[in-house]
Amino acid sequence: MNIFLIGYRCTGKSTTGVKLAKKLDFNFIDADIMLVEKYKTTISDIVEQKGWDVFRKMEKDVTGDICRLDNVVVATGGGVILDPDNIDSIKKNSIVIWLCAESDTICRRISGDEKTDEFRPSLTNKGLYKEVEETLAFRKPLYTKAMDFFIDTDNIDVDKVVDAALKQIKKRL
Repeated sequence: MNIFLIGYRCTGKSTTGVKLAKKLDFNFIDADIMLVEKYKTTISDIVEQKGWDVFRKMEKDVTGDICRLDNVVVATGGGVILDPDNIDSIKKNSIVIWLCAESDTICRRISGDEKTDEFRPSLTNKGLYKEVEETLAFRKPLYTKAMDFFIDTDNIDVDKVVDAALKQIKKRL
């Protein structure tokens, strides 16, 4: 059994994932880092040189690799839910947790994150807040359909997110 953390950029997937994996005695995988290591280039370079469609194919390939593992907590890229095949693969042997936050929170976190340039290229040319707001509106139904449950990360610290996740995971086991 695996735990997949889905959600928009900067909702706490990686930070939560590390701590949750430790509590569960699982391995932690950041899918974006695994993709970068597998293809030996940055996400920004992939998107800039080959486009979002090629990146999404690479993401699907890495998601398939991860789904063959067991006892892992996975922080996915925010757009993994855009491909229904990814969701089908993820849901076969996993509990899927949607970590969500409001647009203001996400924008503040993105602006303060050192990894933004390398790991979080712009999805549109509309400016940060407009991009986040529009993309969240489009993806919300996809996150909702994919999740087993959600945790709002707006106003709680990572330890409380982990505690909430553990409580829900135990209910489902």
